[in-house]
Amino acid sequence: MKQYLVGGAVRDRLMGLPVKDHDWVVVGADPQAMLRAGYTPVGRDFPVFLHPRTHEEYALARTERKTAPGYHGFDFQASPEVTLEDDLARRDLTINAMAQDDDGLVIDPYGGQQDLAAKVLRHVSPAFAEDPVRILRLARFAARFADFSVAPETFALMRQMVADGEVDALVAERVWQEFSRGLMEARPSRMLQVLRDCGALARLCPEVDALFGVPQPEAHHPEIDTGIHLLMVLDQCAAQGAPLPVRFASLCHDLGKALTPADLLPRHIGHEGRGVPLVKRLSERWRVPTDCREVAEMVTREHTHVHQSESFGPEARLRLLERCDAWRRPERFEQLLWACECDARGRLGLEHRPYPQRERLLRDLRAVQAIDLGAVSAAALAEGKSGPAIGRAVQAARLSALLDLQGM
Repeated sequence: MKQYLVGGAVRDRLMGLPVKDHDWVVVGADPQAMLRAGYTPVGRDFPVFLHPRTHEEYALARTERKTAPGYHGFDFQASPEVTLEDDLARRDLTINAMAQDDDGLVIDPYGGQQDLAAKVLRHVSPAFAEDPVRILRLARFAARFADFSVAPETFALMRQMVADGEVDALVAERVWQEFSRGLMEARPSRMLQVLRDCGALARLCPEVDALFGVPQPEAHHPEIDTGIHLLMVLDQCAAQGAPLPVRFASLCHDLGKALTPADLLPRHIGHEGRGVPLVKRLSERWRVPTDCREVAEMVTREHTHVHQSESFGPEARLRLLERCDAWRRPERFEQLLWACECDARGRLGLEHRPYPQRERLLRDLRAVQAIDLGAVSAAALAEGKSGPAIGRAVQAARLSALLDLQGM
């Protein structure tokens, strides 16, 4: 029985990057041998065990055979006869198909070190085509390692997988898992570009794919193309370290522009309202978590109003705060403003322009939050008011707070 460090840990060590997770493969053992050595079984689909002291995962070397379409259509075989090279051969990319033994020796049967040096993402074997999740994983790695290119033969294989309908068999949970991780990488735009170039974006997210080629007014969008604008917005999110709800909202904020009638182009009057049902449909299809879904719907509906809020009077700004339920959900409101700032800066030549709307509306929110609502309600009760009248008193106090800011 021999154990090897494998996959991303080896890759990241060779690249001089911090190693976050350690994955191990055990060769020459069976489940009984692992149990006798004190390991705890945790794998459902194939034998995976937790180390008795470190609690890191150790998987028995295995091979796999395609038995049905989609992600779950595999039959796994693990036995003491499976070699390390056999196990590495089933991995997705050459840079992820390396191992390291206890002495630090790197075992690299498929040219991973060469592809690291050349900065190339290349599939290990034709078996890549058997698992459609690998398209998403490769796109995610393209977003993480933005200076890596995709090998032409790998691109050709991915296009064939799309043509064969493999991506249509992906389950929602895996799509969201990989897509959300890709959105959090250093250059999320590259994930979309790779998926679009191989045809997978049109199958997985037609709402986003439809934005490419849609024109916008050059005065506001020097990049013109709505799809290119979206890529720039996502990279703004990454540059600012935005959390996932902001990045998903940014992905969705302009979906309605794909439905703009031809006679309105390149203007997009009403795209906000047209976009909200598309956000709902995408969120349901991918089973997007509630926090991401709520921010995405709000940003889609309100981003134009936020952009224009510098010209709003106190009454209009208060209505905006009310629609966003800002005093009860301040964190969500802040995420809305963050996404709007990324939208404003995700434009050619405007990446560093100021966005005072964000701080202005946050100042409005702080002023409203500072109101002693208990005192306002008590005063209204003392005047004999009740029910809706108390609500109007609270509303008047909030407006008064914004009017005071106006005069400062």
